[in-house]
Amino acid sequence: MDQQAMLTRDLVLRICATATEFDSDWIGLDRKVVAPFTAPRDTSLIERITAAAAAMGVEHVLICRTRPEHAYEPVTQVRAATPSLIGVIRGWGDEPTDFLVCLEDFSAAVLVTADELTVAAGPADYVAALVGADIGRARAEFAGTARDRRDPELLEAAAHYGCLDRDDRSGQPSRPRRDLAERLTDRAGAVRDRTPRLAAGTRALRGAWGWAMVLVLVPASLFVPGLPGTLAVAALTVWLLAQLAWLARSRTLSFAALLRLTALGALTTWPVALAELGVAAALRLDPTDPLAYAYLAVPVEEIAKFTPLLLLWLAARHRVRRFTAVDHLLAAAACGAGFQLVEAVTPLLVFGEMPAHLLPQGGPFTLLPGWLEIPGSGIRFSGHAVTTGLVGAAVGLAVVGRGLYGAKLWLLPPLALGAAALEHLNHNALLAGLEPTALTTVVFTLYGNGTATRWLLLALLVCAVLLDHRMFRFAAQSTPPPPGTAPLRGLVARAHGRAVWRRCHLPGDIAPLFRGVALAWARFPVTLTQAASAILHEFAVQLAAASRGPATLCAAWRFLRRRREHAAGAARAAQRPRRRGPDRAALAAEAHDLAGRLGLAAAATLAAAAAAGVATAPFGAVEGEPGGAYAAVTVTVLTDWFTALPATAAAWTLVGTLALASLLVSGWAVPRDQPSPRHFLRTPSAALGAVLGTAAPGQLPYLAVGLLGLLLPKSTDRLLTRSG
Repeated sequence: MDQQAMLTRDLVLRICATATEFDSDWIGLDRKVVAPFTAPRDTSLIERITAAAAAMGVEHVLICRTRPEHAYEPVTQVRAATPSLIGVIRGWGDEPTDFLVCLEDFSAAVLVTADELTVAAGPADYVAALVGADIGRARAEFAGTARDRRDPELLEAAAHYGCLDRDDRSGQPSRPRRDLAERLTDRAGAVRDRTPRLAAGTRALRGAWGWAMVLVLVPASLFVPGLPGTLAVAALTVWLLAQLAWLARSRTLSFAALLRLTALGALTTWPVALAELGVAAALRLDPTDPLAYAYLAVPVEEIAKFTPLLLLWLAARHRVRRFTAVDHLLAAAACGAGFQLVEAVTPLLVFGEMPAHLLPQGGPFTLLPGWLEIPGSGIRFSGHAVTTGLVGAAVGLAVVGRGLYGAKLWLLPPLALGAAALEHLNHNALLAGLEPTALTTVVFTLYGNGTATRWLLLALLVCAVLLDHRMFRFAAQSTPPPPGTAPLRGLVARAHGRAVWRRCHLPGDIAPLFRGVALAWARFPVTLTQAASAILHEFAVQLAAASRGPATLCAAWRFLRRRREHAAGAARAAQRPRRRGPDRAALAAEAHDLAGRLGLAAAATLAAAAAAGVATAPFGAVEGEPGGAYAAVTVTVLTDWFTALPATAAAWTLVGTLALASLLVSGWAVPRDQPSPRHFLRTPSAALGAVLGTAAPGQLPYLAVGLLGLLLPKSTDRLLTRSG
C-alpha cells in the first residue's frame, strides 16, 4: 500500500465543496454524470465501488476521509480490490466517517457519507456500475425516497444534484412554450390515442392513396415520354438519402422527414430562380450570360438551398434544438437532393430521351450516386445533395460541438461552404465556356477536381457520429438504456484505463496547446470504443427484435430513434430549460415493453437491481438548354416546355407530378400496427385496412426487412445477454 505526497486537504478542495458534497465546478468539468443513492454501509457497497473502478479499467484508486480534522492526513493509493479498500477503512477505526474514493486522474469519484447517502460522479460507465444501467431511474428513485422520508439531507442532495424536477424546486413550470410543430404533433397523438379507429382509417387511406398514385404513374408514362426517366432519377435520389440515413448511426430524423425535406427543397427551386432573376436585373446582367452561370448562380444557390431549414426552424425550433450533428448533415443533404432532383429531371422531361452518359448514374452498389462529370474534363460536380450535406455537416459539428471544443469549430462552415462553392463554380464555368483563374484552378486541383467531396462528406459524417455518441453519454442520467447488455465492455474499460494512465502521466509544465492535444489524444480511444459499443448494442437490439417479427422490429426502430432524440435534447440543453421532446417516462415504458417482447424483462429488472459510373450535363447550357447547375435557366426551360404541351399531355404531366410528390411526402413512416392473420376471416374489411395502413409503397422496405428477420433463430437475443 503506497502513500502519496498529496494531502487530504488538496484532494478534497479539488473535488468537494463540503465533506459530504461534490463541488459544482468539478462536476461541470467534462460534464460528469451524477447519481446520489442510499446504500447500507456494508461489504456490498465496497464491491460496487470496486466494480466501478473495474469498469474504468484502473488498478488503483485514491481514498481519504473528507472531514476537516483529517485535512493533513496523506491520501492513500490502494489497489482497486474489495479487501484492500476494506482494510483501509477498518484502519480508520470503528466510528463511521465520511470518505472519498476517486480515480487517480480525478475524472470520477464516489463520496460515501457516515449515514446512508452516497454520491457517484464521473463518466456514465463508472456511475452505471454503482447504480445500475438505468441511471435516470436511480436518480428518480432517490428523489422519491427523499420526498417520502422528508429527510433534509436527502432533499438537499436531490436538489443540489438536479434529481428534482424544476417544477418541484420552484413551484413554477419553467419549460418554453410549445411551437407549432409540437402543438400539431401533440394533437395528432391525442387523436390517435382517443380514436384508434380514426387513426387506423387515416393510415389505410394513406396507403390506398399511395398505391393509387403508383397506378396513376403507369398511364402518365405513356403521355409524358420523360416520366420513366424521371422516376429513375427520383429512385436514385431516394437511394442516396437511404445510404446517408443508414450510415448516420446517431440520427434522430426519420427517413420520412428527410423525404419531406426533399420535396420542400424541390419546391425551393422556383423561389431561388426568381431570386437569381432579381439579382441579375439589379446587376443589369443577362441571366443567360456566361458570367451569370459562375458568379450569380453559385453564391445565390449555395445560400438559398438552406431555405427549407430556415422554414423548419421557424415551425419547429424546439425540434431543431434536439438535432444531433448528423441530423444537420441529413437535413441539408435532403434539401440539396430536392434541388438536384429538379435540375436532373428537367432535361429528361424536355428532351424525352438523353444519351446514357448524360443521365445520372447509380445503382445498388454505387456510393452516394448522382454526381455530374463532363467527359474529358476531369472535373466532377458531386451534386447538390453531397455539397449541401457537406456544409450541413460542418454546421452540425459547430453547433453541437462548440460546448466541448470551443468556438473554433465555427471555422468549419465557411470552409465547407467555400469547398462547395468552388466545385459548383468550376462546373458551371466549364459549361459556360469560361476559363477559371489560375488560383481557382490550382486550388480546385489540390481539392481533387471534385472527386474528394464525397469522401470528405463521409469523413465529416463519421466525426459527427462520434461527437453525437459522446454527447449521448452526457445525457445518461436522464435517458433509459436499450434492452440488454452493451457489447465491448472490456474494450471500453481498457480504453478508459489507458486514458486515465495518460492523463496521470501528463507533464504539468507543457504548453496549453500541447496539453490540449495530449488530452484529446487520450480521450479519442474512449470516444471511439464507446461509440462502437453503442452502435453494436443498437444493432443487437434490432437483430433480436427482427427475429421476433415485424411488429417487434418496428417498435425497436421507433424506440431507438426516440431515445436518441431524447438524449440529444438533454445533452444540448444541459441544465437550461427545454422542451423535453420524447418523455423519459414514456421511453422507459417503451424500453420495458420491448425488453418483454425480447424475453429480457426479467433479466433487465435483475440487472437494474443489482447494478461507378458518371453522370454529366449537356454542353451548350449557355444557349438556354437545361443541364447546368443553374436554377434560373432550369425553371425557365421547364416553364416554356410545359406551356407548349398539348392540353392532354399537360394534364397528365400535372397528374404525374402530383403522384410523384405524393409518393415522396407520405407513406414512409415506420409501420405502427401490424395486421394479424387471425382477423382476416373475422373482419376482412378491417384487416384489409390494417394491411393498407402498414404496406404503403414506401413502407415495403420495412416489411421486407421484418419478414427476412423471421429467418433468424430465436437464440439471436443472446447477443443482448452475452457479457462483453
